[in-house]
Amino acid sequence: MSAPETTMSAPRVLRTAHPWLVDLGFALLIIGPAFAPIPVEEMRPANPLALVLVLLPALVLPVRRFRPRLALAACVALYLGALSLGTLSPGATLALIVTMYALAQRTTRRTSVPAALVAVAVVTATSLVIMVVTGMDTRFLQVALALALAGAVGDASRSRRAYVQAVEERARRAEETREAEARRRVTEERLRIARDLHDAVAHRISVISLNAGVASSALETRPEKAHEALGIIRTTSRDVLGEIGAMLSVLRAPDEAAAREQPGLARVPELIESVRVAGWDVVVRDEIGTDAEASGIPIGIGIVAYRVVQEGLTNAVKHGTTRRAHVLMRRDGDALEVVVTNPLDRVPDPVEAPPASGFGLIGLRERVDAVRGELDAGLAPGGFRLAARLPLPAPARSETAPWPP
Repeated sequence: MSAPETTMSAPRVLRTAHPWLVDLGFALLIIGPAFAPIPVEEMRPANPLALVLVLLPALVLPVRRFRPRLALAACVALYLGALSLGTLSPGATLALIVTMYALAQRTTRRTSVPAALVAVAVVTATSLVIMVVTGMDTRFLQVALALALAGAVGDASRSRRAYVQAVEERARRAEETREAEARRRVTEERLRIARDLHDAVAHRISVISLNAGVASSALETRPEKAHEALGIIRTTSRDVLGEIGAMLSVLRAPDEAAAREQPGLARVPELIESVRVAGWDVVVRDEIGTDAEASGIPIGIGIVAYRVVQEGLTNAVKHGTTRRAHVLMRRDGDALEVVVTNPLDRVPDPVEAPPASGFGLIGLRERVDAVRGELDAGLAPGGFRLAARLPLPAPARSETAPWPP
């Protein structure tokens, strides 16, 4: 239960839980003065008809809950009828005020304001006429002011209720939005963990698997080759454990800090060297360099470029047949082009062909799409090709440049 509900006042609880008890209380206040020994003669019913007109508002009052305009019109008619018979009943006046409040509180301002003006005008005009004709003190000014005040208070109550409802609705929507945002962030975090785990582990595991095969086949015939492969496995496994630890610390870091701690262009040579150590011939054509800031390449673009090279070399190690790979990184106009190819000595069967839509490529496409880039993966003449085109920001203009003539 929310705080506003727990702090609900006693009168509000009474009105909400037992509305007919409130009507009974008003009925007693309307009927009581009709039989009470009031010293003022004008406030006592002058005849049986006047008594009936004074008591009828007690029956009309409950109608205000579903037909407030009808209830107000009936109370005005009964009040003026009793007044014309020489009775200024406090109970009829109370019924008039209560129905006016109910009308303003339960209807819109466009409805309540004209109705209030008409009721005040009719009561005031009729009271003045009766006072002039009979000389009776109708106290029209007090009644008119009470009606106007009841209408104003009812309108204020309606406005406050509408405001509270609007605030509660906004709070409810904000809570739903927060829950949806939290679910979205959890989903994004899971995808990020899965993507980064694949990027960090898949390449190293491929190298370990490759060298494990070399070691097992050369253990008896070429022990020195097996020893070298086992050393590579030991080094690579140590590296992958370190990278997993670094990845786990990055996953919970702020986005900007995480971006700065993830591998970028500066670690591409280390990545290529790990494949060369495994016995692969990797030809590199790098026209960018490892200093991304000096080359004007944002950190985010450098991270994506590193992942493209990593995924391309991983696929080459897994599916390549010639133990050769080519890496190209160059600036092509307003974009960074990264291409990794591995020649094939034969065209593989569809079953043997490198996958063009594996989990690694799915995660890589998400990374490339995040920077509004393009990714192309598939068989090409002479081998398998993975190419990414990553847009670069336009160079900023110098503020000290001379004004063009």
